[in-house]
Amino acid sequence: MALLTSVAVVGAACLITVQTCADSARTAVAWGTGAAGAVLCAAVATAVHARLTSRSLRAQVAAAQAGAAERDAAEARFADTAVPGVVERLRRGGSAETALAEAPPVASEAQRRVLAALAHEVHRGETLRAAAMSACANAAGRVQALATGMAADLREMEHRHADENVLGDLLHLDHRNAQTGRIADSLAVLTGARSGRRWAKPIVMESVLRGAMGRISGYQRVRLHSTSEAAVAGHAAEGVMHALAELMDNAANFSPPTSEVHVYVEEVAAGIVITVEDGGLVMGDVALRRAEQAVSGEHGDLTTLSGTRLGLAVVGRLARKHGLQVSFRPSAHGGTGVLLRVPHELVTEPRHEERTEVPASAPAVPPVPRAQRSPARPAARRQDDTAAVHSRQPEPAGPEAQRSPGHDRRAETTLTTPAPPPQEFGESGLPKRRRGQTLAAVARASATSSRLSEPAPGAEQRDPTTAGETADGPAAARGARRPSGARFGDFRRAVQGTGTEDTGRRSRPSDSSPTRSSSLSEDDTE
Repeated sequence: MALLTSVAVVGAACLITVQTCADSARTAVAWGTGAAGAVLCAAVATAVHARLTSRSLRAQVAAAQAGAAERDAAEARFADTAVPGVVERLRRGGSAETALAEAPPVASEAQRRVLAALAHEVHRGETLRAAAMSACANAAGRVQALATGMAADLREMEHRHADENVLGDLLHLDHRNAQTGRIADSLAVLTGARSGRRWAKPIVMESVLRGAMGRISGYQRVRLHSTSEAAVAGHAAEGVMHALAELMDNAANFSPPTSEVHVYVEEVAAGIVITVEDGGLVMGDVALRRAEQAVSGEHGDLTTLSGTRLGLAVVGRLARKHGLQVSFRPSAHGGTGVLLRVPHELVTEPRHEERTEVPASAPAVPPVPRAQRSPARPAARRQDDTAAVHSRQPEPAGPEAQRSPGHDRRAETTLTTPAPPPQEFGESGLPKRRRGQTLAAVARASATSSRLSEPAPGAEQRDPTTAGETADGPAAARGARRPSGARFGDFRRAVQGTGTEDTGRRSRPSDSSPTRSSSLSEDDTE
């Protein structure tokens, strides 16, 4: 239309120009106006064609942009919705087919193939990961069971043997076994399995601290500063003890071997704050951020663990489980201080029945966790352990003892001997037995044995060689009941190691003998 209009206008203009010019110039004007009209018409036609072409190209570009935007949106949905949804369903334990069926529709066949391949590969990886975690949890459980059984065997051996060298070696093995149990508990925590025991009674804070000390190798360097009489709820006592053991172990490992690790306990309105300070190097900013991230417990994936440092990761898992809060600050001793806050929901008072007297068949002192058992001690303190074993195995009194004048003189002498002074805590901070408890347990055990096994008439006339009743043998317990002073003399000679050869041979402890003061009975666990 534009071309026709331009031709008509140009033609009319040329005709008018030719008619109005002179006759002599009419021919030249006609040719000029015709050429100009033709050029003008060509220009108009070109412009019209260019306009139409540009319009078509703009439409094509718009369509291409719309298609590209749609493809981008489809790819975004595939990457942001379809793939994460399938992976999340697979991680929750779903099968690849179920995850693909519940996935949102995709735009192309290629995306469907990619999604199917991804789903099957992730499902395979999750299966392998679950199998590996299950195997680790199973192995950790087996090691825990072995450590518990070994602890029971060692405890029985400690009751049976009285030699100080043997007892010291048994205590050393017990300490090593406690460390093995802690590592097994750490693996159980990281793999999501059950870790440790659940105590049926609240555990006093001092027992929790000493139980944590007994699980680390550098327990001699730990110094406790606690006057708190609060207790931790039984269901959380093992977790708090394990977390403290990991923090103490880190403090001992990352500080000079000649320095000490100080543990402070403070009761606040929000619970109990336990501070573990060492004399090592102060952590840098990067290490501090990494440690804070580890104890936060936000990342439960094991791939975030670096190297063999698992202690803080275990602390983070336990803190998240029991609601503990862990923070870091510079230590007053030049190193790093770690603050562990136990919430007031987990803090309670110890039960009163734990402080009362118990029969000889039960522990003679308030029960404390099994892992609290004193680790191996230097030879200088093995005398106390030997005395404790002798006190659990009192020499029975029989008729043969009455026939020994020397024995009677020693018994009369010991009647005036004062009781041993109360024992305090040693240099290493390890607990020592309370005054009078072992003696009371010995008296109760002797009284029970005498009542249950009164001698029959004529028992004194039996042949000792055939009946096995010698003055030093176990059969002497079937004799007449001696006064309490004689039993006290036996106890004093056993503690002081000044008795004759009859103090070296002891009868095996009966089931009514009190257990060790540093171990919990199995009845205290769920």
